[in-house]
Amino acid sequence: MPRSKSSARWLKEHFDDEFVRRAQAEGLRSRAAFKLDELLDRDRLLKPVLSRPQGGRVEGPGMTVVDLGAAPGGWSQLVRQRLGDAGHVFALDILPMQGIGGVEFIQGDFREEKLFDALMARLAGAPVDLVLSDMAPNISGIASVDQARAMELAELAADFAYKCLKPGGSFLVKLFQGRGFDEYLRGLRAGFERVTLRKPKASRARSREVYALATGLKREA
Repeated sequence: MPRSKSSARWLKEHFDDEFVRRAQAEGLRSRAAFKLDELLDRDRLLKPVLSRPQGGRVEGPGMTVVDLGAAPGGWSQLVRQRLGDAGHVFALDILPMQGIGGVEFIQGDFREEKLFDALMARLAGAPVDLVLSDMAPNISGIASVDQARAMELAELAADFAYKCLKPGGSFLVKLFQGRGFDEYLRGLRAGFERVTLRKPKASRARSREVYALATGLKREA
C-alpha cells in the first residue's frame, strides 16, 4: 500500500533528524535521550560520586532513580551510563523492554498497586532520589482528548513520585501545554520547593511539549 503524503513527510523528517542520526551512531535507544542529557547537564540532577572530607573521591552508594514508562529504554540507558557503577536505576513500563545492564526492569502498569509494591520490595527500604516520566498517551488526533489523557498521565506520575520520593527528592515530567497545564504546575509548586520549565533543544520546535522539573520535595507532600 503506498504511503500517504503526510506519512512520507514524517518519515523523511524523522530520518533527516540530527538527534535520530546521533542516537543511531551512539548506540542510544531513542532520540529522547538527548532531551534528558541536556537537562542532566543543566540542572545537575545526578550525583554518582561522594567526596571524602579529607579530599579525594570515593564511590558512594549513589542515587536511586525510577524511570516511569521507560520503554524502549533511552532514558534508563543514559542514566545508567551517567551513574557509572554506583546507584540504582529502576525502569517501569507496561510494555516489554530489552534488558539494559545495571537497570532493573519491572513490567506492569505503574498505576496498579501491585507494581508499586513490587518496586518497594526491590528497593528494600532505600530512598528514591529522582523520578523521571517521559510518558505520553497514544495520540487520537482529537486535541482535547489527547490533552486530557496527557494531563491524566502526568497527574498519576506525580502521585507516584509523592509516594516514593525521599524528602528533598526531585521529579522530572513531560507536559503538553494546554488545558490543565497551569493547574498542574500550581500543584507541583505546592509539593516541591522549586519548579522550573525546560524546553530541550532535542524537543521539536512545533511540539507543545515541555518538561517540568520539580526539586526539593517538601516533607508534608
